[in-house]
Amino acid sequence: MEQKKGSQLEQLKLHYGDVVEVNIESTGFEGKSVARVEGFVVFVEGAVEGDVVKAKILKTKKKYAEAKVVEVLKPSPKRIEPRCSYFGTCGGCKWQHVDYKAQLQFKQQHVVDAIERIGGMKDVPILPIVASDDIYFYRNKLEFSFSEKAWQVAPPPSPPQLGRGERGGADFALGFHVPQRWDKVLDVHECFLQSELSNGILNAVREFALANTIPAYSQETESGYFRNLVIREGKNTGDVMVNVVTFEDKPEIMAKLTAELTKKFPEITTVINNVNQRKSQVAVGDFEKVYHGEGIIHDKIGDKLFQISANSFFQTNTKQTEKLYSLAKEFAGLKPTDVVYDLYCGTGSIALYISDAAKQVIGIELVESSIINARMNAELNRVTNCEFIAGDLKEMLTKDVAWKERFSHPDVIIVDPPRSGMHPKAVEELGNLKVPAIVYVSCNPATLARDLQMLLTYGYAVEKVQPVDMFPHTYHIECVAKVVLK
Repeated sequence: MEQKKGSQLEQLKLHYGDVVEVNIESTGFEGKSVARVEGFVVFVEGAVEGDVVKAKILKTKKKYAEAKVVEVLKPSPKRIEPRCSYFGTCGGCKWQHVDYKAQLQFKQQHVVDAIERIGGMKDVPILPIVASDDIYFYRNKLEFSFSEKAWQVAPPPSPPQLGRGERGGADFALGFHVPQRWDKVLDVHECFLQSELSNGILNAVREFALANTIPAYSQETESGYFRNLVIREGKNTGDVMVNVVTFEDKPEIMAKLTAELTKKFPEITTVINNVNQRKSQVAVGDFEKVYHGEGIIHDKIGDKLFQISANSFFQTNTKQTEKLYSLAKEFAGLKPTDVVYDLYCGTGSIALYISDAAKQVIGIELVESSIINARMNAELNRVTNCEFIAGDLKEMLTKDVAWKERFSHPDVIIVDPPRSGMHPKAVEELGNLKVPAIVYVSCNPATLARDLQMLLTYGYAVEKVQPVDMFPHTYHIECVAKVVLK
């Protein structure tokens, strides 16, 4: 088959730089638009299902080619004008040019395709996707990068908005890394994913750096000051955190910046400085200093209050998270006598959310700092029936099993693994536990389908799958699946 496709490519004589006219037939894996040239598959970046476009070939393989749109000849009915002037450059909102209803259709189909093609399951009820109430300004956290190398120097978009700020230059940018170019940053003056307040803070920090001639950090010379700006908001509390990540500890600069920010934006409840003196570009410091407020913010999911530090994990779309957790709780069908295992529990948000419906919840998580946060959040909410244990799940299900003796056999298991899904050995041990019900919360339909298919071999059946859109304008999709023992 590969030889046939290779021969077909040779016959087509598609090469890098060629421009071809194609009809966009469908939307494939990870939001890639699919076209065909004489039956040969071409994935086209920037296209929408139903478009007729001219596309430039960027890469050729035996089985497919990759291209990008250079001209839209006939726009799809599903195509809209993107709201953001940076669309197509910053790489964040891949689908801002796609009507939201169409985005939901594509995501629903992505889940169906994964379950049927990867999981080999044809009769699984896949419920209609739960849409996001907010398709803009929905994020509670955004991370911006400073750079001494701007991707492009352009004036701020117009008309002007709150705290637009002046532009940087070729040697200064504050914004987002463009795709595949971690050495350069697009100077961004507004983003429609967080809030207008966030935009104002972003531009005020840029103005401060330029007015005081404080340089961005350079990886090449290992010098400079500003590295990252992280803004976190408590969507249900109104708390606002500004976390400035720097290469050096310079209290005089941070004190001045803090004074200016808190005067201009009294909504800010805490300002933090993380000092990262390593070469690695991560927005986490070797140490942290608080310049205003408590150094933490709070947010609520349902009736539970969560403490959020600068570097702790918290679901990014607060409103949709409540819907997601509500579905997980509903699918679990908990009784007051139930013992629940919450695997990959993170900071304990699901465990605490469901705690009022169960007898006991045991959370397991590899990252020890997350377990510390989980215990802190349990204490904050006066929840006494949750216990959190740090450890590698695979090892704790196979070798380090002494902890199980302290608890009753689970009635329900909830799993919320990373995008890579569960380790096959962990799935095997999960299947051997023969728990009546498993609720699988997933951020990757492909690994969800793979793991569900494995569970079928242990006598389980997939009762239903519910897609939930947590990230409008991206191809990412969350799911909640209920698996029952036959």
